[in-house]
Amino acid sequence: MDGRLEQLGQMLAQALSGSVIGYWVAHGELTLAVNARDIVKVATFLRDDARCEFKSIIDITAVDWPGRESRFDVVYHFLSPTKNMRLRLKVETGETTPIASLVDVYVGASWFEREVWDLYGVAFTGHADMRRLLTDYGFQGHPLRKDFPLTGFVEVRYDDEQKRVVYEPVRLAQEFRNFDFLSPWEGPDYVLPGDEKKSGPGTG
Repeated sequence: MDGRLEQLGQMLAQALSGSVIGYWVAHGELTLAVNARDIVKVATFLRDDARCEFKSIIDITAVDWPGRESRFDVVYHFLSPTKNMRLRLKVETGETTPIASLVDVYVGASWFEREVWDLYGVAFTGHADMRRLLTDYGFQGHPLRKDFPLTGFVEVRYDDEQKRVVYEPVRLAQEFRNFDFLSPWEGPDYVLPGDEKKSGPGTG
């Protein structure tokens, strides 16, 4: 299989010279590094060329590299049922640089692109419905970015008096917790909240 993938990589690098920056085979998978401006051209070739026939788009995701100038790798996975092969494309883009949508090439790319926008903040030009997909309406930020706070920005709850969902700033009820890792059967050597009136051994 690796031999077939190596041949395919060589063919694509020659046929799409200038669009394909490089390729490599690792763990039985072929990956192409592609210029972001040519992603539609490359995807169309992969779908239509008789040597490829990658008719199915399996997934689109991203990887966040906060210290890099082109912060994100947008990663595309394709399947060729007739050739029984998989292929991965990687495209670099910046935090404010959109990428052309593949919806006109693969209709199934629509929700994948919305997911990448929602979770990473990478926008796709030419997408007719670039809305959030997994987070709630009014959600702030993009939760799979590595600089996204673990607690988020707001918390959501249903208010029974107002009969609607309300958003409020995150409140941490306890900033630090004291884990003493003692056995609960032995009991701690300090008084637990609520046990102040208790008397006897083990109350400190």
